[in-house]
Amino acid sequence: GTAADWGGFEDNMQGGGSAVIDMENMDDTSGSSFEDMGEMHQRMKEEEEEEGEAGAAEEEDGEFLGMKGLRGQLGRQVADQMWQVGKRQASRAFSLYANIDILRPYFDVEPVQVRTRLLESMIPVKMINFPQKIAGELYGPLMLVFTLVAILLHGMKTSDTIIREGTLMGTAIGTCFGYWLGVSSFIYFLAYLCNAQITMVQMLSLLGYGLFGHCITLFVTYNIHFHSLFYIFWLGVGGLSTLRMVAVLVSRTVGHTQRLILCGTLAALHMLFLLYLHFAYHKVVEGILDTLERPNMPPFQRVARDIPVVSNAVMNTTAKAVALTL
Repeated sequence: GTAADWGGFEDNMQGGGSAVIDMENMDDTSGSSFEDMGEMHQRMKEEEEEEGEAGAAEEEDGEFLGMKGLRGQLGRQVADQMWQVGKRQASRAFSLYANIDILRPYFDVEPVQVRTRLLESMIPVKMINFPQKIAGELYGPLMLVFTLVAILLHGMKTSDTIIREGTLMGTAIGTCFGYWLGVSSFIYFLAYLCNAQITMVQMLSLLGYGLFGHCITLFVTYNIHFHSLFYIFWLGVGGLSTLRMVAVLVSRTVGHTQRLILCGTLAALHMLFLLYLHFAYHKVVEGILDTLERPNMPPFQRVARDIPVVSNAVMNTTAKAVALTL
């Protein structure tokens, strides 16, 4: 029994041996085994030893060409990527006209509509139960801000205002646009806190059209120099435009405290800004006119009595005016 077992075991071993031999034969005849590569490498080394320096130089040349080809591929890939990035940026720049279409609805307005909205900005409407409409366009407000800049420049030049840092144009543009954008952002932030239903574009439009009263008041009072006339226009025209904005905000805010905070802040800022524009850039003209309209007095008394000591520029201008009248 044991012999038979051992015989079966030997048969298995022979079968296993034949299987191993077959695998070795397959490896030998494959032509791409590691042994073949090793033999080729050994032959190349032998040839290099026999040929000497010439063979070594040829191999170095081959390696250099291989590296050069690799670098060339990398260079082409980098150049390809740079070209794609540049092409993307160029197409983005050329599609600027398409991006302008985003702003087009805010400036696409008829002159008749602007005129109607200018008149409406001076008429307060008492309607609290429903939110009042606000025109979501920026053409009219932007033109009003530029108009206010022009009127302010006119007032500065006629009053010989001296700007120590910057220019008259820069000061006028900074003042008007700073008020429009700054106060709009501040009131929008307050409206957000008070849960008022208004967007930033609507706030810019509302405050921009609210400057129509300022433009009328300053245009009249810069050319007709009477204190009483200015206060009448300040309360009448400026007050109407402020009441219009307050009425719109009241209709879009819920809660008495929120309405009081929001509308009180806006009304105070709007009316004080008109006072600032009048007295900051119009004081010198009023001083000179008061001096010229007085009866004849000795020059020193006139300067000390009529002109408050504001600055050296005021004193020099008054002295020149007095010298011209004598």
